[in-house]
Amino acid sequence: MRALLQRVSEASVVISNQQVAAITRGILILVGIEAEDGKDDTEWLAKKITQLRVFSDDEDKMNLDIKDVNGEIIVVSQFTLHAKTKKGNRPSYIKAARPEVAIPLYEDFKNQLASALGKAIQSGEFGADMKVSLTNDGPVTIWLDSKNKE
Repeated sequence: MRALLQRVSEASVVISNQQVAAITRGILILVGIEAEDGKDDTEWLAKKITQLRVFSDDEDKMNLDIKDVNGEIIVVSQFTLHAKTKKGNRPSYIKAARPEVAIPLYEDFKNQLASALGKAIQSGEFGADMKVSLTNDGPVTIWLDSKNKE
């Protein structure tokens, strides 16, 4: 699983002109699921995200995690995080999981996050045409890959 995290002061998701998710201080997560992913990937990624110290303390150092600041999370599915661009100019998404594999893992990932955070997670809709808006705070943007745990 790949995730692009953005620390935000606000973020929202709109589908068919209807706002389906909105947060203030927190993290917007764009998540891409590949065919080889499983429950161990969702568990590792959820734990890593909720424990990342990306929020500033009173001394303006990134020492606090999302729980420390009572932050919120929006998760948005994004298969394009698995784009391969080596050949030609049209990206290939061959590594992205098909919906029958990806949807259960996407739902499990959201459940893992909610459990670790201790509150509901907001999200977009898997496979929908979404309009995602955010104000990146910092900016702080972090890339995580459960297959390459750097």
